[in-house]
Amino acid sequence: MKIQLEAISSKDSSFSLMFNPRLSDLFYWHFHPEYELVYIEATEGTRHIGDHISTYEKSDLTLIGSNIPHLNFDYGIKTDYQKVVVHFKKDFFEAHFQNTPELSSLAKLFEQSKHGIAFGVKIKADVGKKLFQLKKLKPFDQYIQILEILQILADSNDQNLLHKQPYRNKYSERDQGRLREIYAFVDKNYHQKITLDQVAAISNLSKEAFCRYFKKASQYTFVEFLNRYRISQSKRLLMLGQSVGDACLKSGFESLSYFNRIFKKISQENPSDFRNRYL
Repeated sequence: MKIQLEAISSKDSSFSLMFNPRLSDLFYWHFHPEYELVYIEATEGTRHIGDHISTYEKSDLTLIGSNIPHLNFDYGIKTDYQKVVVHFKKDFFEAHFQNTPELSSLAKLFEQSKHGIAFGVKIKADVGKKLFQLKKLKPFDQYIQILEILQILADSNDQNLLHKQPYRNKYSERDQGRLREIYAFVDKNYHQKITLDQVAAISNLSKEAFCRYFKKASQYTFVEFLNRYRISQSKRLLMLGQSVGDACLKSGFESLSYFNRIFKKISQENPSDFRNRYL
């Protein structure tokens, strides 16, 4: 499946709602002009938005800006989960929020969404409940409740910007398709040895051309990207209570000393300290 501009049908509404879409078996790396608010309850999952890759536990609530490529939040989930997705038309933000003084806090929220915003534990449960309630409401009541939800998010201090600068979708559709295939291959095989020859073949490039291309596209060498992805997976394992040695091997590192060195370089702490702090 190639990267694609997702077409979202919302008929005559300023927003569209999806309840429990099931895409867990699909690596759906996509983007669209609509802003997206997503809430999911699951044992664990991957949050991959723009250049940001991390994991979430139990639930996640995230607001994604216009045209920021992202992975479906239920990708790879094997257990039961619940999910709500709200898409806001771009002109809904521009016409309603930017030009209405009473909604200036919401305008600021949507501006911040250009970074990608993940919200904390304090408001996830409350907002998640309100999002699921939308299914039973009439369109006008849905509109009012969505404004209330956005106001809760705008007033919250319990949020984390996922990029230091507003994310710019700098890739052509062809490049995004190529990167999606690389990410999908890494996601499927990170726990075992991956060579430059393998990923270069996926991209239909020579090894030297692939290295130049990937560095330009991602700001990282492929080895740096692979190490960062493996460290994110090792953190998930450590948070589940697994030992440092098991997390090292299961996330694809062959040397414990190298794993410790890379973990500290990326996370500014040792894996054992991270594990103890979390547990």
